[in-house]
Amino acid sequence: MKTKLLLPLLAAVLCSQVAMAQFHIGVRAGANINKIEGKSFKDEFKYGYLLGGFAEIGVGRKFSINPEVLFNQYTGTVSSEYKDIYEGVFNSDQSKVKINYLSIPLVLDYKLLGPIHLQAGPQFSILMNKDKNFLENGGDAFTKGDLALLGGVQLKLSALRITGRYVVGLNNINDIDNQDRWRSQAFQVSAGFAL
Repeated sequence: MKTKLLLPLLAAVLCSQVAMAQFHIGVRAGANINKIEGKSFKDEFKYGYLLGGFAEIGVGRKFSINPEVLFNQYTGTVSSEYKDIYEGVFNSDQSKVKINYLSIPLVLDYKLLGPIHLQAGPQFSILMNKDKNFLENGGDAFTKGDLALLGGVQLKLSALRITGRYVVGLNNINDIDNQDRWRSQAFQVSAGFAL
């Protein structure tokens, strides 16, 4: 008899906690200032873009978990001295590389002071497509996925979210050979709006 009374009470407490939790969804757009790091590529940052959505799930007063889904574009330039090493892979007239990822960051957000929040977490990226002109033989030059870590700052001004992050790839995305390790890295600046 006590069990019959305890279960509805426990369900009511759980539902009230979920209802009081902060939950928002929103959209985000911005710029990727990125580079593909490796001897095969010029050591320079290029511009790409990001576009997607996010959710904010409050966990206590200071923390939230923010899963996101972003379309990320990375660009790079092949170093002219390495075109000869990868002969038959890089087109002779093509030195620009454009890679598109579907990225899924899982961000831990900490409210530092006022509207300032610190963010950190892993990012899993799935290769969506790459510039077909990059390869003569139509083979794959890049691995199908990229694992990265990110850290940054976000300003929460009512429904507006202004974010600055640094994202660094952890694994080798070179799928041609083991002569050179390629890693992605980016500075991301974006604006979002919580609905």
